[in-house]
Amino acid sequence: MKINKTELKDFLDYKVKEYNTIAFIDADPISIPHRYTLKEDIEISGLLSATLAWGNRKMIVKNAERIVDFMGDSPYDFVMSHKKNHLARFDGFVHRTFNDIDLKYFIRALKHIYMDKGGIENIFQEHSETESLQLAINKFKSVFFELPHPERTVKHIGDPLNGSAAKKMNMYLRWMVRKDKAGVDFGIWKTISPSQLSCPLDVHSGGIARKLGILKRKQNDAKAVSELDLALRKLDSTDPVKYDFALFGLGVFERF
Repeated sequence: MKINKTELKDFLDYKVKEYNTIAFIDADPISIPHRYTLKEDIEISGLLSATLAWGNRKMIVKNAERIVDFMGDSPYDFVMSHKKNHLARFDGFVHRTFNDIDLKYFIRALKHIYMDKGGIENIFQEHSETESLQLAINKFKSVFFELPHPERTVKHIGDPLNGSAAKKMNMYLRWMVRKDKAGVDFGIWKTISPSQLSCPLDVHSGGIARKLGILKRKQNDAKAVSELDLALRKLDSTDPVKYDFALFGLGVFERF
């Protein structure tokens, strides 16, 4: 598809307004952290929901709901006060390749991060770069797996420095950092700017970006994320990741 920059921006801005609305929330994993008002509850339930975010959206939401229900609908309190025997309630949990072994480690790692590292936002703020959070994702993963851990669990957090598009983490960061009047993203992290975010790249957003000519790389990997970053920053340097709504909506809802 050939379209000039002005027409492309107008088209995508229109689609952002169409999909970046409260109506987007209910069927999306972001609906889980929207159950809460406490910053730490939003952070923890958001990270767990984003981690499950591949496959059927209804199943993602259903299984994320199961997790926070297991936590007594108080994620932060559960993380900070849980004992080893409390983790037995997760026995048998499975979402695709993410299972109870992985979930139990995530709970332990989150407690470590809040007790010893100043919280999730603090890690990202400490390692953020002017125009990117990809190094910060790498550093967060290192901290997350500081404790003795099952090797199988490492794959559930992508690492851009190892070539991953890190779709789930980039989506999670959009939720935490980006703030607008639509009320979808939370914007509760004030130490990081939306201009530093990268678009969550998956089969939907990647496919639409290629059809629109703003992404040429065929693989959905870290290099493709960097390429898409450059294109979206030319359209809006202060809030480039708002276009995630447009790309995702065109791909999932319109089969564009």
